[in-house]
Amino acid sequence: MNETLKRTISGAVYIALLLSSILFSTESFIVLFGVFLIITIYEFSNIVNLNKVFSILFGLVIYTSTILVSHYNKQTTKYLNDSFNTNISLETNIKQLDLILLAITIVVSIKCIIFLFYDSVQKISTSSKYLYLLGYITLPFIFIVKISFGTNDYNPKIIIGLFVLIWTNDTFAYLVGKSMGKHKLFERVSPKKTVEGFLGGVVFAALAGFLISKFYIQPKPEFSNMSILIWTIIALIVSVFGTIGDLIESKFKRIAGVKDSGSIMPGHGGILDRLDSVIFVAPIIFLFYQILYYVS
Repeated sequence: MNETLKRTISGAVYIALLLSSILFSTESFIVLFGVFLIITIYEFSNIVNLNKVFSILFGLVIYTSTILVSHYNKQTTKYLNDSFNTNISLETNIKQLDLILLAITIVVSIKCIIFLFYDSVQKISTSSKYLYLLGYITLPFIFIVKISFGTNDYNPKIIIGLFVLIWTNDTFAYLVGKSMGKHKLFERVSPKKTVEGFLGGVVFAALAGFLISKFYIQPKPEFSNMSILIWTIIALIVSVFGTIGDLIESKFKRIAGVKDSGSIMPGHGGILDRLDSVIFVAPIIFLFYQILYYVS
């Protein structure tokens, strides 16, 4: 089969699966990203040589327990008490939990950025591998779920809008870079990325943010300007931190001597190759939402 055709088909299947799970129900969205997490951990463990079984169990326990405690507290408490004839309480200060998880993720994200820019780092210690597994892979999946709830209930428009921004940024960064890119952005890690491509991605992502706010989110008239500003800022966050996330994954792969994180998606590589931007962006957007919440 033609490589372009394979890439098109696998990409279409991925997008259809993603959108249908997001729109069908909260649970289907959470389950799909739980499956994505398992695959991503498997791929990351391959790249950095971690024990796959332990890593998957480690990530899955953290993901599942955090989601259940955060968003299904009453149901989980009732199920455990009915099943084991106990009277336990899982009542948790969710805001404090979120801040702790966010702090860990931000610290690991900073470590990832240092890892990206320091050429002397060509070997990763075992402790760093598990730290990356926690803060670079597992916790961001939790924040992907959390930002989809906005300030209260599950809102599929938020997560779909985020993915549209990421796809827009990636697509136009590639197209602009290919057509007029002359200056390399970070050649020693990703030779094909250009400054012109990056700027093209920023401009078109900002435009997409405006269109998403105006025609998809459709806020009340009195919140229209604020919504446009928020989605434009989110677009800028996506462009900058999404590109950094892509470069960080490229650095991991370059050290490991592999082109793709996996082969589950013909023509695209692995799930980590598809989600490298969003897992780095999600905690930053969650932080942005928290700042908005406290200043509004």
